[in-house]
Amino acid sequence: MLSFGAEPFVLQVAIQKFKIMIYRTIILPVVLYGCETWSLTLQDKRKLRLMENMVLRRIFGPRRDEVKGEWRRLHNEELNDLYCSPNIVRVIKSRRMKWAGHVACMGEERGVYRVLVGKAEGKRPLGRPRRRCVYNIRMDLQEVGCGHMD
Repeated sequence: MLSFGAEPFVLQVAIQKFKIMIYRTIILPVVLYGCETWSLTLQDKRKLRLMENMVLRRIFGPRRDEVKGEWRRLHNEELNDLYCSPNIVRVIKSRRMKWAGHVACMGEERGVYRVLVGKAEGKRPLGRPRRRCVYNIRMDLQEVGCGHMD
């Protein structure tokens, strides 16, 4: 006689691994296209984390609470434990620093280098100056511990 006790759990884990693979190979590259040059605000970071948590909650599904016996949504800490990769904001910061390293090795005559380190000419608009890419890269380097490097 066949026993199906452990097979549904194994099937569920295989489906979750497949969904995570699709998330990493299809969804993340589309969402993060061109993220090396983004100037993220706190609201942008929050929206990206919300999107990531929403997708991960759909992948891992609800959990049954052992005490109450009711179904509940996963908390953010539980999602971070289940999904072992770094969150989307850290991925953006690492890609930004990697891209900045490539641009720093380019010659001064290259257009990308001039855009990264150059200043806009002319009068600036009223209000607070826009955050430039260089400021974001410096802040990322300070978080890593290389803030004294230029």
